[in-house]
Amino acid sequence: MTAASPATRVIDGREMQPPEPLERTLEALDTLPRGEELRLLLYCHPLPLFNILRNHGYVWQEEIFEDGTHEIRIRHG
Repeated sequence: MTAASPATRVIDGREMQPPEPLERTLEALDTLPRGEELRLLLYCHPLPLFNILRNHGYVWQEEIFEDGTHEIRIRHG
């Protein structure tokens, strides 16, 4: 996994039960300043989140690691 930069917030949702990771992500996005990035860690591909991000102008990159972790890096578009 890549190291987080100082301007990156991290939500580790791998051990959370749905919908907690989605709720925490949406709360964090409400206060995410432009230029900062939100890093979300999950054990799934969050299609509902991607639809929300797309509809609200965010961009993201997803990387999947050998342990099954999906790392999603989100920022303003």
